[in-house]
Amino acid sequence: MSPLPDARALVGLLARTGLTVAAAESLTGGLVAASLVDVPGASAVVRGGVVAYATDLKASVLGVDAELLAARGAVDPDVALAMAAGVRRVCGADVGLATTGVAGPDPQDGRPPGTVHVAVVAAGVREVRSLVLAGDRARVRTGTVRAVLALALAALPGER
Repeated sequence: MSPLPDARALVGLLARTGLTVAAAESLTGGLVAASLVDVPGASAVVRGGVVAYATDLKASVLGVDAELLAARGAVDPDVALAMAAGVRRVCGADVGLATTGVAGPDPQDGRPPGTVHVAVVAAGVREVRSLVLAGDRARVRTGTVRAVLALALAALPGER
């Protein structure tokens, strides 16, 4: 499989700026990390990832506030930001990426399929995007990967 263009661009940007990255993933289940490591040279910048599919892991592994999760559920923009900050800390990375949402076919936490939040956290950067993606599970998950990579490219400083 050929690397996604945004994954290639992000790995290149991180390599040029001397930064490392880690991904906290829920609905994407490891696809973000896989897309990054598809890029030759990724080992110089990718620290790792956490697939926190279950809500309790978001709290126990990534440090997302349990009260936030109880009040709003896992599909929330603030949860995405907390996941990105948590994976950055847990993996010792300069940049944390996060994905959370509903791939479908059923709603979760009262949110319909296609509801997605992606986040990027780094020094001086705290960005989150909320999206509604159309399509089946595969399309929502793939669209989420593309969205978090694009957000990272837009949010991080450095020459493209």
